[in-house]
Amino acid sequence: MEWTECLRGAIAYMERNLLENIGPEDIAGHVHISSFYLQHGFRMVTGYTLGEYMRCRRLYLAALDMLGEGSVLETAYKYGYDTPESFTKAFTRFHGVAPSRIRRDPRAIRAFLPLAVKIEIQGGNEMDYKIEKMDGFELIGFIREFEHETSYGEIPKFWDEVMALENPIFQHGPQNEVEKAICDNKIGEFGACFQGFAEGRFFYMIAGIYQGGAVPLGMSTIYVPAASWAKFRCVGPLPGALQAVNTKVFSEWLPGNPDYEPSMPINLEWYSMDCCPDASPSDYESGVWVPVRGK
Repeated sequence: MEWTECLRGAIAYMERNLLENIGPEDIAGHVHISSFYLQHGFRMVTGYTLGEYMRCRRLYLAALDMLGEGSVLETAYKYGYDTPESFTKAFTRFHGVAPSRIRRDPRAIRAFLPLAVKIEIQGGNEMDYKIEKMDGFELIGFIREFEHETSYGEIPKFWDEVMALENPIFQHGPQNEVEKAICDNKIGEFGACFQGFAEGRFFYMIAGIYQGGAVPLGMSTIYVPAASWAKFRCVGPLPGALQAVNTKVFSEWLPGNPDYEPSMPINLEWYSMDCCPDASPSDYESGVWVPVRGK
């Protein structure tokens, strides 16, 4: 299914099942795309995770119910909340007023209507990228699992933690097994996103190409199979330049692409190691790599 139609199909499926207990795997299965890429792309294009979208839609409809004869208890259970207390907390956070006040102040309702996906493909052919076949390779680094809904705020903190380990290396060289592995394998050259075990979650790895040798405690390795990669070049200070290209990949290059579609539930961020640890120069180079196959 073409990418834009996947997003529209996902929205339509969620709209039909707002009162059901469905998750990302159910939605992705309906539109025949990997859960990883659906969740990643949906957020890039709409600004919402799948879970956020369904929660906002349910809370809007719940407010409309409360304008009628619906009670807090009935409405809470109808829209999937375990207790009236949890519903009231979420409702108040979303609308700014408690459910019990909405009849007296209907203007407080925060409208959240179904999204209409309209993507104008205007920059795909002008993006700086190349398709390159690569043999399989192994990554080594630090892995952590994240929720899609909080990842934008949490992953930069993860990078800060790893950079705190790397900074002494730039000052005095590797002094222990962990620092030696970081140095030998250029850990920090890649950020790898790949499918998690639980719905709504994914793994992120701050990594380098594994060159062999000891794998210190706290590090892991993963094997990435041979594939063709669409490698998009970014130039500019981080994180803005990379985020801009990443957004263009999902909002301009993938939608309606007649030649390529994602082939594996993984994508890579590449970072130049030439001027580490400083990624602020206007000519800093980085990249977004997406495994693809021909249609």
